[in-house]
Amino acid sequence: MTPTTSTSSPSRPAPPNGTALPNGAALPGGTALPVAAAAATRRAALRLIRLDGRAFALILVLNSLAAGAGLAGPWLLGRIVDAVRDGAGVRTVDRLALVILVCALAQLLLARYARCAGHRFGERTVARVREQFADRTLALPAATVERAGSGDLTARGTTDVASVARTLRDAVPEVFIAAAQALFLLGAVVVVSPLLGLCGLGLSSGLLAVRWYLRRARRAYLAEGAATSALAELLAATAAGARTVEALGLQERRWAASEAAIERCRATRTRTLFLRSVLLPAVDVAYVVPVVGVLLVGGLLHGQGPAGVTSLSLGTVVSAALYLRQVSGPLETILFWLEQLQSSGAAFARVEGLGQAPQTTGPAAAARLPHPTPRASSAVTWGADQPVAASS
Repeated sequence: MTPTTSTSSPSRPAPPNGTALPNGAALPGGTALPVAAAAATRRAALRLIRLDGRAFALILVLNSLAAGAGLAGPWLLGRIVDAVRDGAGVRTVDRLALVILVCALAQLLLARYARCAGHRFGERTVARVREQFADRTLALPAATVERAGSGDLTARGTTDVASVARTLRDAVPEVFIAAAQALFLLGAVVVVSPLLGLCGLGLSSGLLAVRWYLRRARRAYLAEGAATSALAELLAATAAGARTVEALGLQERRWAASEAAIERCRATRTRTLFLRSVLLPAVDVAYVVPVVGVLLVGGLLHGQGPAGVTSLSLGTVVSAALYLRQVSGPLETILFWLEQLQSSGAAFARVEGLGQAPQTTGPAAAARLPHPTPRASSAVTWGADQPVAASS
């Protein structure tokens, strides 16, 4: 940092150590850049969606139509089973098979256009995030940037923004399609047979595991991002001051500090890995439970059910089993992107937190500057609020 000389020009003081910022963010120790709270992050995400609301609505419509077209296959297959069992001719089976093919092609085309619309939406939104990050970075006071260090700002502008970009471009379209398909498939099971639809409650064990994961994931991924920023700052400072380190014989000290920072990164990444290692097996087991339940209940009620209970046709059992089996596909897609969603959520909180740091540009900031009585004086300050020498 370069000392600055000022002549009777007051500068805006930086917040004291630990000063609370809006939405729960803070500058711990007066050095770290703030991180947006969960509520502020959600509001920022909704604001980005509203800026491109028509494209977002188109994505929802296309995903819903694609999911609806995909429901025809298992239902028609169940009708084919019942038709064959009742002695229907080949023409009936061929007609139903042709309808299945048409519905599959319609689902393919609708999913393709839905994914294309999602990618376009993601790219436009990423461009807004990058522009906003650049504007906020340029508006930061020099003293704030110097105290925070170049590593934190660099990590937010590269790693965090790239994580948000990947989520908006790739994860969001895939998750939208998968979520629509899962909801429509579960609804179709209830329509085919409300009794067999109750077997879908076996998925609740997976939801409990997801809830357990989400309650711990945000804090773990925020810690991982902070450790990555600290490591980037340490490496950048060591590289920039390599000659000074060598001249003063500080190699061992910097080596030890680097090892400690790497160990903190490893510990935070191990924590997130542990969370995933608990989540994935629990959800995999939850996929199987509903299908087994449908086969057991359907086997008992097929043909001649117990007294007072309506019997189920073989086609109904087959359709319900296929619907619940297909649910695993969309849920696996959501599960595949869940880690990326949590990681990018923490990254977006760090990127959005930059807007909660003190700003120096704009008329509002100028209006807040104090107006002391001018006097002939000069001062050398280290930053904005640490005087080194003064004379008058």
